[in-house]
Amino acid sequence: MASRVFLLFLLLHFSVVAMASEPGKFRGVLIFGDSTVDTGNNNYVPTLFRANHSPYGLNFVDGSATGRFSDGWLVPDLLAAGLGIKDSVPPFLDPRLSDRDLLTGVNFASAGSGFDDLTTAASGVIPVSKQLKMFETYVGRLGRIVGEEEASGIVGDSLILISAGTNDFLFNYYDVPTRRLQFGIRGYQDFLLKKVHAGIKKIYELGGRKFVVPGLAPIGCVPLQRNGNVLSDRACKHDQNSDAVVFNDKLKNLLSTIQTSLPGIRVAYLNLFDIVGDMISNPNKYGFKEAKRGCCGAGFLEVGPLCNAITPACRDASKFVFWDAVHPSQAVCKILAKMILDELVPSLLH
Repeated sequence: MASRVFLLFLLLHFSVVAMASEPGKFRGVLIFGDSTVDTGNNNYVPTLFRANHSPYGLNFVDGSATGRFSDGWLVPDLLAAGLGIKDSVPPFLDPRLSDRDLLTGVNFASAGSGFDDLTTAASGVIPVSKQLKMFETYVGRLGRIVGEEEASGIVGDSLILISAGTNDFLFNYYDVPTRRLQFGIRGYQDFLLKKVHAGIKKIYELGGRKFVVPGLAPIGCVPLQRNGNVLSDRACKHDQNSDAVVFNDKLKNLLSTIQTSLPGIRVAYLNLFDIVGDMISNPNKYGFKEAKRGCCGAGFLEVGPLCNAITPACRDASKFVFWDAVHPSQAVCKILAKMILDELVPSLLH
């Protein structure tokens, strides 16, 4: 038994040394956020917000429904593969998670999550605030495996993606007006941005240095939101899109402030609004044929438990901007991952 433990230690040690010997490279991927980046944490949470059933995963390996809210891979997986780190980013709550998995990063995201704890109060999923506590546990566990100094190096050289906010607005302000009783839209935006600031600072204090933070996509053009405009041919809700633009401008200013106030940090902003908006306005330009509705079922209501084995999926999800009534298809994720790799990653490494 002792010899096996010693052998495992040696394997881990040489893996760490090999990764540390490549300057200008990311050593891991760490993910925080919602269903756009959750690779399966909700499989281990008592909630209805799950995607571990057909037809989710239709274009995944062997057509497996892994808990990803997509027909296939998500941006975190594609980033990890594109950086040559690993094939996918495992969920932190997966009991099969190994010490070797921890060396190259894990996923803390949870479908249905948000920066506002109230967003998750009814669903029971993991808010970003709790994901940060999970991250603290991860850092401690990593330190016990390779030592605190090496753990700090791994975290500091990892690509950190934080993608959340949409659920806060859609399901906690617009559709279910919980926070509207307390805030106007500008006040709620500022409330969320304080959460973003605190979250990035917490990760920084635990060793994180290289961040990608997406802004909001055109949330008024999500099929589920379009469905509320049945009488106007399911047009986008332009007031919600305008609110997203204002929030994104505030987020960019915040990230700029963080960049100058925290020594050694590097933060890249991903302009989701323009790129996804262009896909929706000019789908043919990207090889898509449908941008108003999702591939699952009728495409305007089916998401989570409503997108299931008895709601037939379209024949070719790669022609759809949206997989279900809320989430992008794997084809969109590929475009976004490439954009991050080509345009943002270089700025984080130099």
